[in-house]
Amino acid sequence: MLWIKAFHLIFVVCWFAGLFYLPRIFVNYAAAESDETREVLAGMARRLYRFVTPFMVLVILLGLGLLATNPGYYLQTVWMWAKLSCMLALVLYHLQCGRYVKAITEHTDDRSHVFYRWFNEVPVIFLFAMILLAVLKPF
Repeated sequence: MLWIKAFHLIFVVCWFAGLFYLPRIFVNYAAAESDETREVLAGMARRLYRFVTPFMVLVILLGLGLLATNPGYYLQTVWMWAKLSCMLALVLYHLQCGRYVKAITEHTDDRSHVFYRWFNEVPVIFLFAMILLAVLKPF
């Protein structure tokens, strides 16, 4: 179980690194004035999204593996359901990032850098919530 937990945490860190950096690329893309810069940033966003998506899948699989070690306990705790809800929201956030990557690469994105600056803060909130839930186990 400790190996599963260790790899779960490793891939959480890897996935969050992507979730933090990808929206920063969106910010820079929206603020860029030259088409050449936008093209480079669109390519970076596409490659980064493809790179971090497997980390998300591994986080989910390893998390389910951890859950399977004691489902009777975990599925009866409020903190775990709250954490799983946060996880679902992050998966949806990740998928929304994919939609933005597609819009950027197709040159159909018209969102402002201010929008993306706010969008960039979402994973930070979930990171705080999920760590506090997992460590403190409130409720």
